[in-house]
Amino acid sequence: MSDPSGLTRRERLALFLQREVSRLASWFWIPASAFTMRYLLGYRIRNASRLRRRFRAMLRESDGPVLICANHLTMVDSALVAWALGGTWWSVFNFRWVPWNLPETRNFASGGISQLAVWLTKCIPIRRGGRRQDVSTILRRVQHLLSRGETALIFAEGGRSRTGRVQTDSIAHGMGRIAASVAGCRALCVYLRGDRQRTWSALPVIGDSFYVDIDMFQPTSDRSGMRRSRDFARQIAERLVRMEETYFARRQRRS
Repeated sequence: MSDPSGLTRRERLALFLQREVSRLASWFWIPASAFTMRYLLGYRIRNASRLRRRFRAMLRESDGPVLICANHLTMVDSALVAWALGGTWWSVFNFRWVPWNLPETRNFASGGISQLAVWLTKCIPIRRGGRRQDVSTILRRVQHLLSRGETALIFAEGGRSRTGRVQTDSIAHGMGRIAASVAGCRALCVYLRGDRQRTWSALPVIGDSFYVDIDMFQPTSDRSGMRRSRDFARQIAERLVRMEETYFARRQRRS
C-alpha cells in the first residue's frame, strides 16, 4: 500500500515507536479506561454486544483503511467510541482497530504528564486554529497511519457542537482531506449520544446510558483537489445528520 503522506523516515519511526509502546501499555490503559467508564462513572452502552458484532462484520467485509468520523458533544467521546466499538479485551488483542485520536492540545496535552499520557494512549495532539503548517503535519501523520492499515478517529465538527446537534456549517474539512488522500479509505460514521445529554458538556452525566449507531461507506467524487476533499467531508456530514435524525425520531416514538 502506497504512503501518500510524504513523512520523513524519522517521522515514520517516531510513529512506529509510539504505536509499539502504546501496544505494550494497552494491557493497562485499555482495561483501566473501560473500568473507569463502566464502574467509576457508571456509563453503559446500550446493545453493546450487538453493536460490536456489527462493527466486526463491517471490518470483515473489506480490509482497507478505516477513518472513524463521529459527532462530538463531550471531552471523553473518543474513549466512549473506542469502548463502544471494541470492548476491553478485544481491543487489547486487536490493537490495530483501537483508533488513533487527535485531542486538542490545550485540553489534554498542556503539561509533561498529560503529554506522556496522550502519547501512551495512541493520541496525536492538535491545536485547533493553530498554524496551517502544523495542522497539515498532523493530518499527514494520520494519512500515513491509515495507509499502513491503522485506524483513526476524527470528529466531524472539529470541536464540541455548541448546539447539541451536528452542525454542517462547521464541518472539519481535514476529515475529507484524509479520506480523499488514502486509497480505498472507508468512512465509519459513528453517532453517539447519552440519554441525558441535552447539549455539549465536559463529561456526560454520571450513570448515563449511550445510544450508538454506526454506518460505513466509501465516499466517492469526480472532483479533484480541495473540492474533492470538501465533497468527501460533506458526504460524511450528511450521513451523520441522517443518523442524528433517526436517533431523535426513535426517541420521540419512545416518549
